[in-house]
Order: sequence, then C-alpha cells, then structure tokens
Amino acid sequence: MLSYEELTAPERDLWDAFPEGRAVDLRPRRHVDGPADGPADGGAGHRAGDESGAGAGEEPWGPERTVRASVVAALLLGGHPGQPGSVPALRLAGARISGRLDLGGAEIPHTIRFEECRFEEDIGFHGASTRTITIARSRLRGIDAAMARVEGRFDLRGSTIRGRLSLMNAQVTGELILSGAHLSAPGDWALFAGGLVMGGAVFCRGGFTADGGLRLLGAQLSGGLFMERARCHHPGEAALLADNATIATLVCSQGFTARGAVRLRGATISGQLTLDGAVLDGRDTALDCARMQADDLVLTPAVPPSGAVDLRGARVTALHDRRGAWPDTVRLQGFVYGDLHSDDDAGRDTVGHRLAWIRREPAYAPQPYEQLAGWYRQIGHDDDARRVLLAKQRHRRGTLRPAGRAWGLLLDGTVGYGYRPWLAGV
Repeated sequence: MLSYEELTAPERDLWDAFPEGRAVDLRPRRHVDGPADGPADGGAGHRAGDESGAGAGEEPWGPERTVRASVVAALLLGGHPGQPGSVPALRLAGARISGRLDLGGAEIPHTIRFEECRFEEDIGFHGASTRTITIARSRLRGIDAAMARVEGRFDLRGSTIRGRLSLMNAQVTGELILSGAHLSAPGDWALFAGGLVMGGAVFCRGGFTADGGLRLLGAQLSGGLFMERARCHHPGEAALLADNATIATLVCSQGFTARGAVRLRGATISGQLTLDGAVLDGRDTALDCARMQADDLVLTPAVPPSGAVDLRGARVTALHDRRGAWPDTVRLQGFVYGDLHSDDDAGRDTVGHRLAWIRREPAYAPQPYEQLAGWYRQIGHDDDARRVLLAKQRHRRGTLRPAGRAWGLLLDGTVGYGYRPWLAGV
C-alpha cells in the first residue's frame, strides 16, 4: 500500500481531489480550453495530439505531469475512501500514466474520467464491474474490457488506440462512444466485441477510423449502431463483421467507407439498414446480407460496390435503391421483400430495370422472378407480372438442352409461354 509520503506532487493533487470528485488538470495552461464533453451522440471535438504532444524544445510529459498507474488503481480500489456528503470520483486531465493500469475483476463504484492523457501501456478492465468510464482525446496502447460490466457510458471519443479494443461479452448499460476515435491494429481486429450487449447506442461518427476490422459477431445493440462518415480499413477481410447480431438500427451513410467486406450474415435489424452515400470496397463480396432480416434496406451508395452484393435468404419489409446502385454480381436467390422503392423510377421502364437487376444473379434461379412477379400482382400491375414471368421462361430456356430450347422457342413464338395467348390468333 502506498503511503502519502511516497506520492509525487501531481499524485498528491489527485489523491486529495479524489474523495470529493474534484478534477485535476495537469495540462499546460495554453492547452486548457474548457469542458471537453461533446453532445451525448458522440461529437468528438479534436483527436489526441501527436506522440510527443509538445512544441519545439518542450517536454510536456515530464514528472510534473506523470501519475503512476498504481496510484490510480489504489484510489479506485478503496485506498482513499470518500468523506460523508461527497461522491468520490477520479477525474484527471493532461497526465502521463506510467505503468500498466490493471483493474481486471475489480468492483469499482466510482466514475472514471481521463481527458487528454497518455497511457504508456494498455489498460485492463477484464471482468471488472464499473460505473461510467470516459477516456477522451487520449492515447492508449489497447484496452481489454472483455466480460466487463459498465453501469453507464463507455466514452472513448477522440482517442487514439494503437492496439486492440476488446469488449468481448461485455455489457454496457449506456452508450459506447467512439466518435472521432482512431483504432489501429493493422491486419487484426481493431474492435473485438463479439457478444457485446449494449443498453444504449454505439456511436462511430465524426471522423471515426479503424485500421483493422470491427468484429461484432452476435452482439446485441439495443440502441443501434451509427457510423456516419466512418472509415474502416481491413482489405481482403471483413471491415465490419456483425454476423448473427441483433441491432435496432444500422446507419452506414454520409461517406461511410469500408475497405473490406461488410458482413451481416444472419443479423436481425429491427429498424433500418442504411447505406446511403456509402463506399463499399470489397474484393469478392462487398456486402454480405445472406439470411439477414431487416425492416428497411436502403442501398443507395455513392458508387456501385466494387464486389458482389449477397442477399440470399434475406428478408426485408422494403427495399429502397436507385439505378446504378448495384454491382455486376447480385445474389438474389431466396431474397424476400414486401415492397420496392426506387429514387428514379418516375416515368421510366421499371420492369426492364428490375429484370436487368435479376439478371445480375450469376446463374438462373426462378425465385427472384417469382418474387418480383408477386410484388407486381400485389400492387395491381398484372401486365407487369406477366412480363416478368415471361422473362423467367426465356432465361430458363438458356439452361435447357437443344430440344428443350427448340420447344421453348416454339412456345414463346406462338403463345408467349402462355403469358401472351393472343399470339396464337395472329
């Protein structure tokens, strides 16, 4: 146990402030510019500075700004109890945290807040139970919060994490805020959060970047996942992997960029999946929504995806798209939709557009034609439904043996496969 006499001057300031929850600010005065918190949706402000954080000739991370991780741990683990009538909390800005802060398995009843700090080693919250954690605009070497429980918000806005952020099987009752943050684990999972259970939303807005993949396999995101203007770089692999996840709303829009596949196989999205203005750059498959269920699917990317879009076995209430939104390969076998909307169909040949969409399926499959014909019947366009079914027979004819193709040509020319019986009297 540390004695007070062993503490350095900045550590004594923190020790004295902790029982009353007072903030200790060790930043040079020119860096202090008021409160750091942005709006609750994750407005990020500026990101943590460069590795030194110094101007020419300065050494801002000297002893006067250094706090040992062991001192922080001692405070959070009951080394200095609070006073009657006060709420202890750790609030520290502008400090260099030396040593590894390991709070794994701990019960921490205090709010934790670091702002513009620099951690020399990774942070361990593995299996810990804590209240709100804020590590804003700071520099870290990784966070292990697997199986942790956070009663409140986990706020990492504007921070740079050079290493993995692990939230595997963690529970967060509030929001997870990564807006403006930079996660860097090249060739690996920058966010490893399979089984994460969120009571609030996950915000990756405002310049969020990830050099490495985001893994949310089987996660439960009750408040949704919001990735407007986010950039994820994991080429050749999955930039965003959320297979079998349950998500209230997924917004990947306004310049969202994925260098690597977006995988949502078997995911359940109770609201809208929005890819408006997105850039999807996957090598083989850019968007994999096989067996996904969603309310609305809005697929209006900035440019057509560079790889295939896989919708096999997916079910959506409505599909919103536009001409030019689809790549050369679209896998549609088993895709079921309740309604179709296109941004640019007014006064144009919508049936021809939809038939061309189906022909992007690599091989003949009857179900996409039957699904489209059924939708036209549902909205009272019986002539369009017959046109679709005729196109199905013509497509099928190309898969038959020569005798079958000859018979098909005869049926097509005489009665239009039964969809144009009046031809028999011509």
